[in-house]
Amino acid sequence: MARTEWLRTARRAALGLLLASSAGFAAAAATISIVNADGPGEGFNDPTPVAPVGGNPGLTLGQQRLNAFAYAASVWGASLDSSVNITVRANFDPLTCTATSAVLGSAGPTTIFADFPGAPVAGTWYHASLASKLAQADLSDAFMPGTPMIAARFNSNLGNAGCLTGSGFYLGLDNNTGGRINLVVVLLHEFGHGLGFSTVTNSATGAQISGLPSIYDRFAYDNTLGKLWSDMTDAERVFSAINPRQLAWTGANVTAAAPAVLTPGTPELVVNAPSGLAGTYLIGAAVFGPPFTTPGLNRQVMPVVEGGNLGLACTPLDAVNAAAVKNRIAFVIRGTCAFTVKVKNAQNAGAVGVLVMDNVAGSAPPSLGGADATITIPSGRISFDDGVKFIGAMNFTPGNRSTGVVARLALNPTRLAGADAAGRVLLYTPNPRQPGSSVSHWDDSATRNLLMEPAINADLTQFVFPPYDLTLPMFKDIGW
Repeated sequence: MARTEWLRTARRAALGLLLASSAGFAAAAATISIVNADGPGEGFNDPTPVAPVGGNPGLTLGQQRLNAFAYAASVWGASLDSSVNITVRANFDPLTCTATSAVLGSAGPTTIFADFPGAPVAGTWYHASLASKLAQADLSDAFMPGTPMIAARFNSNLGNAGCLTGSGFYLGLDNNTGGRINLVVVLLHEFGHGLGFSTVTNSATGAQISGLPSIYDRFAYDNTLGKLWSDMTDAERVFSAINPRQLAWTGANVTAAAPAVLTPGTPELVVNAPSGLAGTYLIGAAVFGPPFTTPGLNRQVMPVVEGGNLGLACTPLDAVNAAAVKNRIAFVIRGTCAFTVKVKNAQNAGAVGVLVMDNVAGSAPPSLGGADATITIPSGRISFDDGVKFIGAMNFTPGNRSTGVVARLALNPTRLAGADAAGRVLLYTPNPRQPGSSVSHWDDSATRNLLMEPAINADLTQFVFPPYDLTLPMFKDIGW
């Protein structure tokens, strides 16, 4: 007898803003139907007049939204194969947002199934849409008549005052967003979660539903523990969910496609001395200035000291600090001013590289954001915990700058950006855990940027297959 679980609310896999043919895959066809769950005058039923935009001919806001949904559904429908109609209950609601950040949408399966007729792996949860495809029957409707397979919500307030003010959804279908947030890409991402790109295991407690893993868990492998999520204890899954850049996808389709999608070379921080600090550390390379190279920049690391403490470098460096960092890698702390300001001040003082230590706990360190075409030295960001280790090894005082710390900012050419040493694509496991995002996304170190990363990127396309993206290969791994 098939096992069924009702997910009373869609598992939130939020796309948090921080702001062709499918080669190698057989022809596919699936029908994805949108079930309008909005009330009169709102969401899909909003009568506000609008002009056609980017291939979207709708003349009201509601109709344009519905057209964008239908278009995104057709993209997935052309990529997947199912004889069963895939139903998505969708609506617009006010979601969490501020003037500078917002939850764009959330989606997940309404029901999950295990041990159904045609299940490839026994004792394993499958999202309703995939389970129905494999069973060749609408299992959600059979479980409870009228139940859609996927539930999705999207932010109706986006762009209004106090909710990413002025940055609303772009409703065109042509990917020419003009700097606005591409609704079609957001839809492709969220539909992806509902179709199977997420675990249903609790990443906060490690608990499996009814003691069974999801099919997703059977491909998530922790390099530190040497185990799949499906084989771990609850405590091990809790650890793995916050084990940065160590949880990898083992599916053969994704691993085979990764070299055609991801860029060769992973930024690394390698400490050579002192011996107690030696090793390879996670680093978020700056998006400005020159990229890391091979074999890279190998120099002594020298702190900028202000008032006896690690400095901010928000103002031009004084003569003592300038002498200390000249021809070396400057070490500064995050805060008060932009990353570009810190790096430019160090560069002007003669530094040949910069390390920025985070001022709050968290790992893996994200990249240094910003833009300044005049910056000509490499720089990167390290975690607060790693920065504390550096400070301890330096044991610096205002009168002592001979720290003995030697490090190399380099690009490891043997690893794809966003993959482990074995070429397996990494899943997102930041510390601290990010509810709704951890484990159920690709890691944000991937380059090129991928559709199923935790944050939207402006360079995403509307293609879900190689060489543009890895979502379709992942779906092939789990049974689509």
